[in-house]
Amino acid sequence: MTLQGTVQKSFILLVLAVVSACFTWKTATGIGLPVAIGGAIGGFIVSIILCFKKEWAPGLAPVYAILEGLFLGAISALMERSYNGIVSQAVMLTFGTFFALLAAYTTGLIKPSENFKLGIVAATGGICLVYLASIILRMFGIQMPFVHDTGPIGIAFSAFVVVIAALNLVLDFDFVEEGCANRVPRYFEWYAAFGMLVTLVWLYIEILRLLSKLRSR
Repeated sequence: MTLQGTVQKSFILLVLAVVSACFTWKTATGIGLPVAIGGAIGGFIVSIILCFKKEWAPGLAPVYAILEGLFLGAISALMERSYNGIVSQAVMLTFGTFFALLAAYTTGLIKPSENFKLGIVAATGGICLVYLASIILRMFGIQMPFVHDTGPIGIAFSAFVVVIAALNLVLDFDFVEEGCANRVPRYFEWYAAFGMLVTLVWLYIEILRLLSKLRSR
């Protein structure tokens, strides 16, 4: 595993995601929406598989990028129709956050300790459980308070999730650095690129949610 190889793979996955997103962006009100739902389900399945079969990353990481791009394109198009300009704002904030944290990491301003890593992993797990509970409750017609609200607490919750999603990028950078230092197998370049794309997708969606809440007030 090398840093250059990981950067190249990350760029490839990002391009694949953007290209597939263009399709559902243009067809979001027609065939694009069911395609996007299929992409979201397929992307989730692929990500679960890769959690247990990292060596399959060279083949499955590009598939994940394409599937997730289909989902993002439709979601972005629908949000843009409701809130003009929100997608460009979310994209700029996402990549601005990425490069700011990358600069902070490479210059040594941020160095993840073991406690830092445990804290981010725990917070991420907690957020996942809250979202899972929210989905289950909504199936029974029960709305979990604050998660989707546009009030101060709802906005504060979304802002907290954005921060945790952003800090997961630091864990991704650390994973790449340790992988290169330990000379792990080359397929980890694809796995690291996949992990970074997962974090960027999550961060982008959460920024979209936060901006939509702010616009709705």
